[in-house]
Amino acid sequence: MRLLDGRDLLAPLPTVGRRFIDDLERSGLAGRGGASFPTATKWRAVAERSRGDAVILVNGAEGEPHSKKDRTLMIARPHLVLDGAFIAARVLRARRIVLYIGERHAAARDSMLGALAHRSEPERGIVSLAAAPPRYVAGAETAAVHFVDEGLATPTTTPPYPFQRAILVQNVETLAHVAALARSGEAPDSVLLTMAGGVTRPGVIEVELGTTVGEAMARGGGPVEAPRAVLVGGYFGRWMQADEAWRLPLTREAGIGCGVMGVLPASRCPVCEVAAIMRYLAAESSAQCGPCFFGLRALAEACAKPAELGRLKRWAAEVRGRGACKHPDGAAIFLSSAIEVFAREFEHHDAIHQVRRVA
Repeated sequence: MRLLDGRDLLAPLPTVGRRFIDDLERSGLAGRGGASFPTATKWRAVAERSRGDAVILVNGAEGEPHSKKDRTLMIARPHLVLDGAFIAARVLRARRIVLYIGERHAAARDSMLGALAHRSEPERGIVSLAAAPPRYVAGAETAAVHFVDEGLATPTTTPPYPFQRAILVQNVETLAHVAALARSGEAPDSVLLTMAGGVTRPGVIEVELGTTVGEAMARGGGPVEAPRAVLVGGYFGRWMQADEAWRLPLTREAGIGCGVMGVLPASRCPVCEVAAIMRYLAAESSAQCGPCFFGLRALAEACAKPAELGRLKRWAAEVRGRGACKHPDGAAIFLSSAIEVFAREFEHHDAIHQVRRVA
């Protein structure tokens, strides 16, 4: 069974109870929003704390610039996503379900609300809508909770994590898998990917777990030209040499993050691309701590300065683990992988550009 291949049917929900969490654990389902946290662990923590007052937050913010998988799923299979949310509400005894959808994702929002209008379950009465601001950090689970509670989509300090407060924040793709598991007894053995950058047919595809990046790229028509590298997992992912990435199997342990596979063509300047992304991530800081507000700006400014390479490496290592949230950590991991994969280009950036200008 695949998520995008099936018809989006309105059918009675299967009977579920607390034991369904054991089914989740046996399935090995992990979150599809980027962190790959074990789904059953979250559910069990919420179940232990719920006194009929749990909250289900359906995360469809999708703030990653190149990702389109979540809105594609909400448009194509809104009932399946709602099924997952309603099942979670029943198992965890929730009093509220919040559809947290990116404010710019109008088609996804309309699809979800249109599907909700046709539902007759009691859970329909506890559903509300929250429009996620178009910010990168708005998709973080603590930022989502903070926005619903206080109107500010900025991450908060952890612990406690939302699930330790009887709040289940779950990505829409994860909830679709939950619904499929409840209906058929097994979760789809697949993952949604967004093919981006120098690929012939950019867009969303669904592949079986275990498919290699190269095989997935072939589904997207292959690269438009010789690839220099592949960004696996979006802006909080990591750069890989193209030949290494091509062999990477897409498994739960592969660290595919939000599912974005970005191909960097050989004709593009890696250092310029990395610097542009670092400037974006610095601008998306929630400005709550020095490592994020000042550290990421300093890293972005140093990216295109070959003389700063040693300092760049040191700063990238020093930023990690010191922020008030995970934003500087993700940016530092991205940058550290770039420095490793594009070591030659970073070291000789000015010389390479002089040769290109002469040519």
